[in-house]
Amino acid sequence: MTIPDDAGRPAAVAFDLDGLLVNTEEIYPDVGAELLRRRGCRFDDDLLDAMMGRPQTVALTTMIRWHGLSDSVETLARETREIFVGLLDTRLAAMPGAVPLLDRLAAAGVACCVATSSAPDYAHDVLARLALADRFAFVLTAHDVTTGKPDPEIYRLAASRFGLPPARLAVLEDSQIGCRAGLAAGAVVVAVPAGHSRRHDFTGVRLVAESLADPQLHGLLGLAPGA
Repeated sequence: MTIPDDAGRPAAVAFDLDGLLVNTEEIYPDVGAELLRRRGCRFDDDLLDAMMGRPQTVALTTMIRWHGLSDSVETLARETREIFVGLLDTRLAAMPGAVPLLDRLAAAGVACCVATSSAPDYAHDVLARLALADRFAFVLTAHDVTTGKPDPEIYRLAASRFGLPPARLAVLEDSQIGCRAGLAAGAVVVAVPAGHSRRHDFTGVRLVAESLADPQLHGLLGLAPGA
């Protein structure tokens, strides 16, 4: 693994998972809607905003408080997993531009990792399903940190694992919560919103990219145009 020496460019890249590398943020609203439909409740955009990008325990606790549910987090987590796995079998896909960007970063010798609020079994399953697991030097999950996003801990840990100051780490995120974590860590943050997250406030980020194929993003990462 080679860490580029050019101090003017990020030396490594940390990717969020859901909604950034893979299209699971498109699936989550359907999972939440089904979970709440069974309880006579509605999953609306405000609740999605309150849950998006947070560790599952925090997200489900938010759902319980929002609707005054009597279920435990553990019960909702088991049910969520059952619904979600069934949908993954037919709907999981890499986000537009994800695989070509990873190819270009690998060719340029730029190290990459995943830093997600999801649990490790889920994160590794999703990456394996899309044959992406071997693309990353390491995968950080909710189990690797004490406090989840928007706390900066996960991105400070990612920079440390690479042996870099956070200012040399590029953080790619689709959500406001994730971008706040990267900014608080002192990283170079790029928002790549899609779908629902286009409504989010990305104040402070270096760039709001159209997708992972955005030439401006590739330029910021030191990838030559058309290479």
